[in-house]
Amino acid sequence: MAIARKSDFRGVWIAAGILVCWAVLLVYLLTTITVNFASPLTYLFILLQTHLYTGLFITAHDAMHGVAAPGKPKLNRLIGTLTALLFAYNWYPRLLPRHHQHHRHVATEQDPDYHHGSFWPWYLSFLRQYITWWQLLLMALTFNVLKLYFPLENVVLFWMLPAILATFQLFYFGTYQPHRGEHPDENPHKSTTQAKNHLWAFLSCYFFGYHYEHHDKPYIPWWQLYKTKV
Repeated sequence: MAIARKSDFRGVWIAAGILVCWAVLLVYLLTTITVNFASPLTYLFILLQTHLYTGLFITAHDAMHGVAAPGKPKLNRLIGTLTALLFAYNWYPRLLPRHHQHHRHVATEQDPDYHHGSFWPWYLSFLRQYITWWQLLLMALTFNVLKLYFPLENVVLFWMLPAILATFQLFYFGTYQPHRGEHPDENPHKSTTQAKNHLWAFLSCYFFGYHYEHHDKPYIPWWQLYKTKV
């Protein structure tokens, strides 16, 4: 049964902030920066853009739980669709049922996010679940268009590489780390959680290291998830 939610536009403004920061920084990095591998700023910009890419997907994830724009289902879906597309052309209507299947059947054979194995086989299994050939084709097309207008190094380092690194960030902190290993029967969500450290929890994956708490209260948006941590 769907849970009725009051309208709350804080999530909309936060989603807009992430989207604008990602777009403005990307334009700046593509048009202004001269790549200098001896400068620590180059690596700082890569990490920052990676974090913003992760923020796009986390926003789409909030939309999957109806909390990007609670009480506004059409706006919520629009936010989810847009932020998912900007993250390597993910298709929100395809992600939505798979993510809810993960919540219903967490760490079982019916869980599309779960793989009984070590990091790399699990990561590859995770990618196969969520990456399609048409996404790869669109990414290749976009890459070839971008490199016509911007320096190749900038396109690779600030558009392509952060998207790849963000998949590692999302997978490691949001899937592999919390769900790997055996979980006792009294753990209904088959998930662990990070130690309480709000700064690290935000920097690592927008508080989704508090993963047991997310499964326990999936109606809490990412920016309030830290409040559930005891």
